Amino acid sequence: MPETIHPETRIGHVHLKVSDLQRSVRFYTETMGFELMTYYGSEAAFVSAGGYHHHIGLNTWHSRGAGPPPASSTGLYHFAVLLPNRKELARTFARIVDAGWPIDGASDHGVSEAIYLRDPDGNGIEIYRDRDPDEWPRDANGAVDMPTKPLDLEGLLAEIR
Repeated sequence: MPETIHPETRIGHVHLKVSDLQRSVRFYTETMGFELMTYYGSEAAFVSAGGYHHHIGLNTWHSRGAGPPPASSTGLYHFAVLLPNRKELARTFARIVDAGWPIDGASDHGVSEAIYLRDPDGNGIEIYRDRDPDEWPRDANGAVDMPTKPLDLEGLLAEIR
């Protein structure tokens, strides 16, 4: 069996091709709440949380004015943004609701609570919070059980209201 990657490995950032840089910067800063770190000329921008150099890169190098890929094509399904706790998930969701941005769905997976949406270019985004591993549901053999149940969005928003 091949050796596995180190268990403390993390995925550091995602870089997205977008069709309109300013529209994407507005979405990721105003709707999602990321901070604009810098522009790279007039064709790319980098946004982050907490002053990191970038969590999300946005560029129009090969995609300016293009439409989204067809749903039946290969490519990115979604990327996930892990929030530190339920209150921060609620705060981020409230910002999305206040912006009038639609969501695709919301699920309680037992191990996590997740909300799914798309950016202006159709890129899938999951915002979520993990539960403590001691709370994860397990089957009779001790394996992690990850159901997909509806997430109580009103209950989530009650965290901040």
